[in-house]
Amino acid sequence: MLRLDLRLDRIRILVWTLAVGLGVAGSMATFETTYTTPESLQARAGLMANPATVMMTGPAFGLENYTFGAMVANELSLYLLLATAIMSILLVVRHTRAEEESGRMEMLRALPVGRFAPATAAVLTVAVANAVVAAAIIAALAGSGLETASSVALGVGAALTGLVFAGVAAVAAQLTEHARSATGTAMAVLAAAFLVRGIGDVINNQGSWLSWFSPFAWAQQTRLYVDLRWWPLAVSAVATVVLLGLAVYLAQRRDLGAGLHRPQPGPAAAPRTLLSPAGLAARLLGGSFAAWAVGAFLFAAAFGTLANSLEDAFADIPELAGLIAVDLEDMTTSFASALLSFLMIAPLVFSVSAVLRLRGEEDAGRVEQLLVTGSSRPGLLARWLAVVAVQTVLITAAVGLGTGLGVWAGTGDAGWIGELTIAAFAYLPAIALAAAIAVALFGLAPQIAALAWAPVVWAAVVLYLGALLNLPEWAADLSPLTHVALVPGSDLEAAPLVLMGLFAAVLTVAGFVGFRRRDVGSA
Repeated sequence: MLRLDLRLDRIRILVWTLAVGLGVAGSMATFETTYTTPESLQARAGLMANPATVMMTGPAFGLENYTFGAMVANELSLYLLLATAIMSILLVVRHTRAEEESGRMEMLRALPVGRFAPATAAVLTVAVANAVVAAAIIAALAGSGLETASSVALGVGAALTGLVFAGVAAVAAQLTEHARSATGTAMAVLAAAFLVRGIGDVINNQGSWLSWFSPFAWAQQTRLYVDLRWWPLAVSAVATVVLLGLAVYLAQRRDLGAGLHRPQPGPAAAPRTLLSPAGLAARLLGGSFAAWAVGAFLFAAAFGTLANSLEDAFADIPELAGLIAVDLEDMTTSFASALLSFLMIAPLVFSVSAVLRLRGEEDAGRVEQLLVTGSSRPGLLARWLAVVAVQTVLITAAVGLGTGLGVWAGTGDAGWIGELTIAAFAYLPAIALAAAIAVALFGLAPQIAALAWAPVVWAAVVLYLGALLNLPEWAADLSPLTHVALVPGSDLEAAPLVLMGLFAAVLTVAGFVGFRRRDVGSA
């Protein structure tokens, strides 16, 4: 079963490993060209006086004599921990609750297979994935000449944090009957851990008592590249064992395919909103929409508050201006514009995932059930996309509003709220184009609909690594977000937006035509 799980996940593990490893290597190259003097490092240390910076990075050690290694730990550690945690949650749920929900686990258990063999194989698979990712982190850091011991500690800490959340996901899989609910529960714990760690570190920028209630703090409290200590990682190891033991205990108290939490029976009559495809789509996408909207808003507001902390940093580190397209003569406007573009990845990801959710409903056989009740194919697709469009617009507005509120909090100028909220809508044609690609693939070639993620991934690469990689213009232009001016710092250009809107319309029509002609449930 372990060999089977590893075979099924070989591409996923490879993608996670390459993404994390190359991300670390690329970040290191950026840091080496940006922080070239002790003065530039001390300017970066000055940003740690801002609570938003601490919230989004973690505890700060060695600020009095800020070294390159300490800066790397602040910049990278939290995001590496988040990456391994998310990877572990997704893999555990995929091989436990999702297998039970599909009925495949029952078929396997009918064979001479131990009761806990599938779950053990799943945990071992996640352990292998975390070990490989940790090796990529260590190699990328050690290749940059950083202290080997702290580099190893960061890689091990990332792996152990991933295993802690693997245990969280294993427990969540015992509580609910559905994979989405298990994933949502585990992700909610992850979000709570992030928030607790952030508040704890704001109370004391080297970590307060509250920070220790978060698994993220256990890895960050190793004081990487400053005063390395290994013992906090033992807390992660113990927590992993306890959580996995709890998952085993809970598994013994439920039936295969059932969860410990019994779902409450629904009302005898469905609300009128659920009697239409649009109402059903709103219900199915509501949880994801709320999570993205709230998360994007809070993230935007937190980073927006940095607007009043940048002047000294950019004066001492002018290379930063080239990396994030900041004009030193109008720093606040250009920073807000660049930040807005970075955060547009949130509605972009949501729109594509929401469109592809319909493919998942089709694979599960529920689209066919809707069609036999009298809904037409064009009507079903149109109503689903209408809900996706409304929710995407609201998330886009949340990003603009959050950024505006953050900049207002940082500068005291309330005018930023309306200006940045309106500016966010300039990105809607680019987001619509990415979603339309997903619609076209869903309608014309559902077997390769997952390729709709390619433009999203490339847009993220161009946004976050484009300047570092020195991408040629034609390569950057493959990202739809590239064709949107950095508003409000730059003048809006209507022609690219209109052109992207037309392309989106053509692709959407193609998706409708394909969905109307093909077999429902076709592989």
